[in-house]
Amino acid sequence: MKYHNEIQRRRTFAIISHPDAGKTTLTEKFLLFGGAIQIAGAVKSNKIKKHATSDFMEIERQRGISVATSVMSFEYNDILINLLDTPGHKDFAEDTYRTLTAVDSVILVVDSVNGVEDQTRRLMEVCRMRDTPVIVFINKMDRDGKNRFDLLEEIEKELKISLHPMTWPINSGKDFKGVYNLHDHNLRLFTANTKAVDEDDVTAIEDINDSLLEKKIGEADAAILREDIELVDGVNGPLDVEYYLAGQVAPVFFGSAINNFGVKEMLDTFIEIAPTPRSRETTSRLLDVEEEKLSGFIFKIHANLDPKHRDRIAFLRVCSGKFQRNKYFHHVRLDKDVRFSNPYSFMARDKSIIEDAYAGDVVGLFDTGNFKIGDTLTEGENFYFTGIPSFSPEIFKEVVNKDPLKTKQLEKGLLQLTDEGVAQLFTQFGGNKKIIGCVGELQFEVIQYRLLHEYGASVTFNSMPFYKACWLTSKDPKKLLEFTRFKQANIAEDKDGHVVYLAQSEWFLNTEITNNPDITFHFTSEIHKAEM
Repeated sequence: MKYHNEIQRRRTFAIISHPDAGKTTLTEKFLLFGGAIQIAGAVKSNKIKKHATSDFMEIERQRGISVATSVMSFEYNDILINLLDTPGHKDFAEDTYRTLTAVDSVILVVDSVNGVEDQTRRLMEVCRMRDTPVIVFINKMDRDGKNRFDLLEEIEKELKISLHPMTWPINSGKDFKGVYNLHDHNLRLFTANTKAVDEDDVTAIEDINDSLLEKKIGEADAAILREDIELVDGVNGPLDVEYYLAGQVAPVFFGSAINNFGVKEMLDTFIEIAPTPRSRETTSRLLDVEEEKLSGFIFKIHANLDPKHRDRIAFLRVCSGKFQRNKYFHHVRLDKDVRFSNPYSFMARDKSIIEDAYAGDVVGLFDTGNFKIGDTLTEGENFYFTGIPSFSPEIFKEVVNKDPLKTKQLEKGLLQLTDEGVAQLFTQFGGNKKIIGCVGELQFEVIQYRLLHEYGASVTFNSMPFYKACWLTSKDPKKLLEFTRFKQANIAEDKDGHVVYLAQSEWFLNTEITNNPDITFHFTSEIHKAEM
């Protein structure tokens, strides 16, 4: 219980959504409230276009999308918030999945115009696998969108989670007048404003039948609001925080992130009910978050965060104990002790050196190539944190080097980029053909761009006729050796030396599984974690 107070004042969460739902904009509004930034990156004028604070890669600024998880820390009302802004684009889903293993809760942004979209469903599936507590922010209420009741019904049906409205909207689109806070019994009228605002526009209305409501929003809207609230309160009643913490019910807030409206209500509720850092499962035991000895795992690696310095940062989620600058910790996979003279905390690209960190914090560690995704730091004990897999890719392409003089740069670039987890690298059995596996086409574009601009290596890609990668294990080494020899054209090694079967189609894969009962086909690489 030595670090109990430090643990209790921390909240570590991710913001997730479908692309263009307003996730990065919401992130910036949080930072405005925390005093971390003074002006939103989404603010535009005819002459100036400021880019979002959390989008730091050049290709992100060119395309206007987030392709890497950004880590930001700030304080709000004496609570230290670690916010992870994730890629929304489906082609970078694996980075988002891994990020969800490093957080304790999630804020899901839903576009009121488009409702539930494909990527939203995938992300919620990952949250449900871990029973991650979720708060829903229904964004863009100032645009003409779906009916509020229809939208809630769609979210509950599509995402299979019960919703509990905490605020309720008054109209939408050009008629949007504001929200009524069902919990605090007050009315906030809508104003288009991108700055962090104070409480001047909040009116306390304890009794929904108070005639003050008519004066503020008019008779017709007051009548509709009273009818809506009676229905919503009758169905839901007060929020049961335990159900929220168990991932069974999601509080819902309505607003407009671009106008900084409805954000403060959610942030105030978040720091009140969101979970503090939790205990975690490892390969040997359940690790108590209150333990005094340090433990943590690497969930993200990013090379060339600063293109001028060619640096490489490994992101460590602290799970217990106290991380200290210049103290030696045990690197479990390498079985050696390491120390860090310049550990960082982050505000997107801006980083500052820290002296210590506690459970829930995310620390940036300068890395010379010692770390891989899933690596564990401890104070001597040997274990790994579970649930940080690499998923089977869906698209495979051979790497073709356009400049043989840059072969070394290409190999270095491929290793570093795949260590980051943006893609997986396979070497075809019996040769040196390099194959990259990704879950989406856009990843290849990013890899090609970064290889050229960060490593000076120019490449093209040739499509490969593979459907899925499966990691192979067997209790009978002879059977495995026989299979790999017979299926040589479909056998490769991942960059850690593990044997992988590249199936041409679902039919081929099912046939091989049926015909080879002594071999196990795995769809994630986590099976090898204990062997590392």
